[in-house]
Amino acid sequence: MALYDTLGSTYGRTRRPDPRIAAQIHAALGDAADVINVGAGTGSYEPPQTVLAVEPSQVMLAQRPTHSATAVRAVAEHLPLRDNAADAVMALLTVHHWSDLAAGIAELRRVARRRIVILTWDQQVLREQFWLVRDYLPQAAAFDDTRAIPTDHLATLLGGAHQEPVHVPHDCTDGFGAAYWRRPYAYLDPQVRAGISMLAQTGEDALAPGLAALADDLATGRWHHRHTDLLARDTIDVGYRLLVTDT
Repeated sequence: MALYDTLGSTYGRTRRPDPRIAAQIHAALGDAADVINVGAGTGSYEPPQTVLAVEPSQVMLAQRPTHSATAVRAVAEHLPLRDNAADAVMALLTVHHWSDLAAGIAELRRVARRRIVILTWDQQVLREQFWLVRDYLPQAAAFDDTRAIPTDHLATLLGGAHQEPVHVPHDCTDGFGAAYWRRPYAYLDPQVRAGISMLAQTGEDALAPGLAALADDLATGRWHHRHTDLLARDTIDVGYRLLVTDT
């Protein structure tokens, strides 16, 4: 069973693509005439020129909109595609789930004629800059330590890559890990947590003490007092990165 057959049931509701992040991803794809989306999930951020989506989870595939690109159930490490199959290949917030990173990256390089675009995160920056894991849920940070891919290592596997910061807007519509950095009450919602793999996989029992502390700090106003600076910001850099490389 694919991981997201159990974790992905809420993605259609909580993980709607954010147009500002979409614009950055689509700009990184450049003038690619055709795009393959690997680890495609429900189809977030697929540009109009997407010709194929590759996703191992049937639960995720079932949540794809009816107008989405053709999708196939397969894994990144064994793409059912010929060499140089498309101008560009993208893989968004997925590489940390792959069972064999080197094999998956080799497959991206094999099928991409011109460009590869990967969205991931810098774990050290996230640990230091994101208040939720730093101050309340270190267990989630520790879980991510076991699976996060250092961006420099990823760039090396790609044969070199340009790294672009992806700033998270305060009203981000895509409910990934740090999306609610200025909306702390959201993390108390079980449905929101179910759509964030680092929280869903850490487990509710492990998260319970930290969530209780967060709820108390919100109720007393301590959170708002500590984070007055955040409340005045429109975007934040907590480590999300686009890696772009030409093959």
